[in-house]
Amino acid sequence: MGADHVHANMRNWDERVPDHLVAYGAHAFADDPEALGAHVEAELLAPHLPGGSFAGVAMVHLQCHIGVDTISFARRGATAVGTDLSGAAVDAARALAERAGAPGATFVRCANEDAPDVLGREFDVVLTSVGVLTWLSYLGAWARTVARLLRPGGVFLAHDAHPVLSAMEYERDDDLLVVGQPYFATGEPVRFDDGVTYASDARLANAVTYQWTHDLGEILTAVLDAGLRIEAFAEQRTMPWRALPSMVRGDDGWRLPDGVPEIPLMFSLVARRPG
Repeated sequence: MGADHVHANMRNWDERVPDHLVAYGAHAFADDPEALGAHVEAELLAPHLPGGSFAGVAMVHLQCHIGVDTISFARRGATAVGTDLSGAAVDAARALAERAGAPGATFVRCANEDAPDVLGREFDVVLTSVGVLTWLSYLGAWARTVARLLRPGGVFLAHDAHPVLSAMEYERDDDLLVVGQPYFATGEPVRFDDGVTYASDARLANAVTYQWTHDLGEILTAVLDAGLRIEAFAEQRTMPWRALPSMVRGDDGWRLPDGVPEIPLMFSLVARRPG
């Protein structure tokens, strides 16, 4: 990943933080000790943990953004460390954890590949979730980072947008599903200049971002090549945001409307470090 691409993305994500604090209702979340996020991730992880409980589990949440999900796992009983490249996001996450009275959630600013050396220990669980893989240029380094962070027997969960969805045309005024972007990884970044976040219509001064396409084979191969053993893989019909204009909202998230041929919208992958 080129340094210019990283810096452009970091400036963009730094600027997103105030808007996302409002859009996610982060302060109300922090003020309600019963509030929890990351429900899907918790349900996916629980069957792979002793007794299905997060109590006493040491976990690291890579690319945690403003920390809402990290704090949610701390509220479930885990000792949770969130890492992110954005200094503004880490500052906001620390403030939210203090406001929430959640000492079990701590936050460290670092890039994914630096996390094993910066944190200096191994964890029971590593989590990456929702909208993070597209910001990484090379998944081999990402998967090796996960493997280094896991203790022997530790569990990894990736939960993200399905690569098939990422290949669809987004700007349509009908219900047709049309492939408009490459599905297979090209290794080259795609430049975006839209200047808005996915959470609102707020205009950003740092409008330029760079993202990368990753196909499913690349994702699975990276995890296997890092020495992890895949225990579960699933594709989901719903997702937590309205990725396509035709989507309708249901009780369990956004989905394609009735009568439209379904495609997978999200995927989940659970893997374990042998030992």
